[in-house]
Amino acid sequence: MLNFKEAQLEKLAVHFIGSVAEQEGMKLSKSLVDVDSEVKSLLKNYFLKPFKEQGLYTFHHETDLALNEIFHYASSIFNDPDSLLLQSVNMAKHLYEASAHPMIKPGEFYVAHFEECVLNGEVVDVLGLFKSENKESYLKVFPLNGGYEVEKDEGISINKLDKGCLIFNTERETGYRVAVIDTTNKSNEAQFWKNKFLNVKPNADSYYHTQNYIALCKEFAEEAFPEADKVDKIDLVNNAVTYFSKNDSFNIETFEDEVMQEAGVIERFQNFKDSFGEAENMPLYDEFEISKQAVKQSKRYIRSVIKLDKNFHVYVHGNRQNIVRGYDDQTGMNTYTLYFKEES
Repeated sequence: MLNFKEAQLEKLAVHFIGSVAEQEGMKLSKSLVDVDSEVKSLLKNYFLKPFKEQGLYTFHHETDLALNEIFHYASSIFNDPDSLLLQSVNMAKHLYEASAHPMIKPGEFYVAHFEECVLNGEVVDVLGLFKSENKESYLKVFPLNGGYEVEKDEGISINKLDKGCLIFNTERETGYRVAVIDTTNKSNEAQFWKNKFLNVKPNADSYYHTQNYIALCKEFAEEAFPEADKVDKIDLVNNAVTYFSKNDSFNIETFEDEVMQEAGVIERFQNFKDSFGEAENMPLYDEFEISKQAVKQSKRYIRSVIKLDKNFHVYVHGNRQNIVRGYDDQTGMNTYTLYFKEES
């Protein structure tokens, strides 16, 4: 659980990271930013509000964790908060070097030190790294010579954070706990923020395991049963989500009995699970605590809808036996028969 209600912004450095493709270079600050309490409140909202309950990450390196640049610089700041400006310059240089992709936009880079943050009941310091890439137009209206003047200007919307990272000062020996946001770059080649700049990997906690199994079930329904009716595929995924919703812990045997049910389906699921985990480099445990937040988050991306030509959408939420697929010889068209008690 994340709680920033009592969080205090203690130090802030801001640099400008230009476009590497355009050879714009960097503009590095020589001093920290001094802001009043009102601006601090706005910045706290801008930096921290986007981070909800979500899966966490840890810093990673192929050979030695200490060689991860951001892990190293963050550790230096946690050891000596007065070194924030110096280490923020090092981070800015590393960010510029990681921004070679032509799709990466220039923008302001912020390094902020917060105190009194809470992660899973533990009060910890947090180091925040943020980047603003998009500007929005706005109007300024002000009195002038007995009337009013209207001017256009550009600025940063405090309601949308483009890129962000929170490094929680806990469990340093395993790479800290890190929350990551990137709302601007969805394509694989442009996901430099998480992969090249931060170099993080998912933390193998209950959120991670729950999310992985729901993703596995979605893939299994689509890939392992290409011949199955759409209704059957949706029903399998719905049953899996129901299992995760009603149970506090996961057990592979009870899951297979309740969701897969038939021996043949269970065998196909076991084979698919092994190949899926290997292909995705994803550990799939037989037992773990279920994260209700991961279930809630995953539900947003599960589409229980059957689209029939361009005329109808049928939403399936349960009771598989009440919808039957068929074929009408007279019209030469497929049919669905729906059984229900009440219409609303």
